[in-house]
Amino acid sequence: MLSSTVTASEKRRRFRELLAADGIVRMPGAFTPLSTRLIQEKGFEGVYLSGAVMANELGMPDIGLTTLTEVATRAAQVASATDLPVLVDADTGFGEPMNVARTVQALEDAGVAGLHIEDQVNPKRCGHLDGKEVVDERTALQRIRAAVQGRRDPGLVIMARTDVRGVSGMRAAVDRAKALVDAGADAIFPEAMASLEEFAAMRAAVDVPILANMTEFGKSDLFTVDALRDVGVDLVIFPVSLLRIAMGAIERGLDELAASGSLQAEVPTMQTRARLYELVDYAAYSTFDDGVASFDLQNNRS
Repeated sequence: MLSSTVTASEKRRRFRELLAADGIVRMPGAFTPLSTRLIQEKGFEGVYLSGAVMANELGMPDIGLTTLTEVATRAAQVASATDLPVLVDADTGFGEPMNVARTVQALEDAGVAGLHIEDQVNPKRCGHLDGKEVVDERTALQRIRAAVQGRRDPGLVIMARTDVRGVSGMRAAVDRAKALVDAGADAIFPEAMASLEEFAAMRAAVDVPILANMTEFGKSDLFTVDALRDVGVDLVIFPVSLLRIAMGAIERGLDELAASGSLQAEVPTMQTRARLYELVDYAAYSTFDDGVASFDLQNNRS
């Protein structure tokens, strides 16, 4: 009831254990705090919070328009709604190295288990679009060093995302990833890999966990979890998938309402009231409220 009963430090410890274990950590992307309940209930190991989703929910494109306050607020809402570790997209860190350190501390306070910071030029764009630019290596390393220096809880996972593959090719991406690890990154997010062989090459190049981004309509094929695990990927995210599924259903529902004047035809596909109440734990709130309301002041005067 109300929020997760698992502390942030415990979630961070669990996230590091998962990354160190055999197998692969699956993190569907949440688009609301409520959606984390389903992710947890269905047996996934963690929750991802995408910068694109946060921007799109506000009606904006993913080009660096969201603020640290907006991201930290949403991260806190999502992290508090689940017992699972949450990994959040911190874009380019929201400014210069000092700002990056502040970003890390704000997201620490929000209760996330990990965050990633990328090496794109700000304002950034979606990593699967053409025309993106990356900063020079010195700037990229400064961001990660600042993040590590700003971290107060050593359990927090600081991941470095590199977009170099789509700008300068695979060899340059491998070199950048190695340098980011040397700068203190706990894990590497190589964006827009073109094949399983490229994931395998990145796995061979660094000795920290690596992430695969299985976003639809992007540069990477939608490889299965098993195929990614077989080439050594430690963590896979599905950042915008649930938002796309939900928005598709919403659009179809609105079309039906406009055409027929009723949503009766859509009712069989809707989540029922009972299922919604189950997810938000309505019964526990009711029991708690009854307990408060039935408190006997006459017998508790001390």
